[in-house]
Parts: sequence; structure tokens; C-alpha cells
Amino acid sequence: MTALVELCSLIRSKNAGPFTLTFDIMLGDQAAYDRVVGSGILTPDLFASLYGADAATVRVFEHPAALAVKASMPRPVIQGSAGDVDCYGGQQHALLLDVDVPERDDEDAA
Repeated sequence: MTALVELCSLIRSKNAGPFTLTFDIMLGDQAAYDRVVGSGILTPDLFASLYGADAATVRVFEHPAALAVKASMPRPVIQGSAGDVDCYGGQQHALLLDVDVPERDDEDAA
């Protein structure tokens, strides 16, 4: 297994308005993109389990031309309201860094 961060050129989170949090996962090259997308790990269920969200409210988008995956979900607390500990949503991606990406079957055979 390899940590997701090891395959990425950038992982970040940010607000997409005061009610939505978005994650950008930009892979380092085509092989890394194919491995991550092919593994099927970046699912609404993964984000729901990491962030305590309802999987039905998480949207995941694959962008092959950009070698990127984007996920969006409702913020747990409205931006700037009482209890908001990350006003810009810029620290939320940390939970994704250590997500394990399994080896691809063709890599296992090599």
C-alpha cells in the first residue's frame, strides 16, 4: 500500500461558498491517476467515514484531462459561525493524506 499523498502533486481543501467544503486531489502523473481512480478508493463512503458526513451528500468527480479528482460535501459548520475552527476550510484535507491506495493488479504481477 502507498499513502495517497505519495502519489499526488497536491491535495487541498477549501470552501466552495459558506456551506460547502471541496477537496482537490491532483495526481503526479498518468500512472498515479490511473492507480488511484482504478482502485475506487475515493468514494462518497470514504469521505463520509473520514468527515462524519452523510455519503448521500458527498459528490466525487473525476477529471482525467487534469489528472485530478474533486470531492464536495456540505461543511459540518457554516463558515464563520460559532464552532467553525477552520474558516477557510484549508486544513480539512489532512485526513486524506494517509489514505492507503492499494497496488494495481498489474503492479502486483510485476
